[in-house]
Amino acid sequence: MTTTTRPGTPVATPARRLSAGTLALRQGRLEITQFLRSRESVVFTMGFPIIMIMIFAAIFRDEIAPGVSFTQYFVTGMIATGLMTVSFQNLGIWIPIERDRGVLKRYRGTPMPKWVWFAGKVILVVAIGLAETALLLAVSVALFDLDLPGTAARWLTFGWVSVLGITACTLCGIAISSLARTARSGSAVVTPVALVLQFISGVFFVFTNLPAWMQQVAALFPLKWMCQGLRAVFLPDSFGAHEPGGSFELGRVALVLALWCVIGLVLCLTTFRWTTKRDG
Repeated sequence: MTTTTRPGTPVATPARRLSAGTLALRQGRLEITQFLRSRESVVFTMGFPIIMIMIFAAIFRDEIAPGVSFTQYFVTGMIATGLMTVSFQNLGIWIPIERDRGVLKRYRGTPMPKWVWFAGKVILVVAIGLAETALLLAVSVALFDLDLPGTAARWLTFGWVSVLGITACTLCGIAISSLARTARSGSAVVTPVALVLQFISGVFFVFTNLPAWMQQVAALFPLKWMCQGLRAVFLPDSFGAHEPGGSFELGRVALVLALWCVIGLVLCLTTFRWTTKRDG
């Protein structure tokens, strides 16, 4: 668009600067669009928790405690692992691909603030995480009679456990992406870590049935505490006595997840690379 001070003398109108929030939202929309175009990622990320709970619900029909079915217990682990998949696993795999293709190098050369790129990733994780969790809960309620939280306090707990957990996993996913030397090695680095954490953190099995040493190792990482916090939301208060500490220990859950947010942020700031080693 141009304006004129006198006939025949065009004067360029200064370009309107976009606000920080608008830049972040546009980057987030771009990230979501790119994600949705990858059918494999969409099917795996959105469908994996649902497929797993349908399989386990068909196999295990007994109760693990009075009034607590295995499905009710298992859904808490699926919510936690779903949030970890969309954040830690997806970012740990896709960022090396973007780095290897030179996308990050080109982005760093633009006048766009670097934080906008990270904001776009966060928006992607939050949007897909919300959609995935809502879909999982809807299927669980419709097919497996899942009891949703009945009080505002439980929904509040669900909120802060999810926020702290997905924040920690997002930061750790960005950090671990620097370990992959090439695009192809991203999956090899991240997937085994994610699978091991799922098996030792009470996702596929009742946590207290695992060997003691395995429980101790799992307690060092955020997934175990995400699962435990979500059990406090979806299981009866009486089930807290079956936890290793004799209660759901929500204070410790918050402390450990917050600590991992700090650790993840430090790792991101000290290890993240915009280019591959061959690019310098």
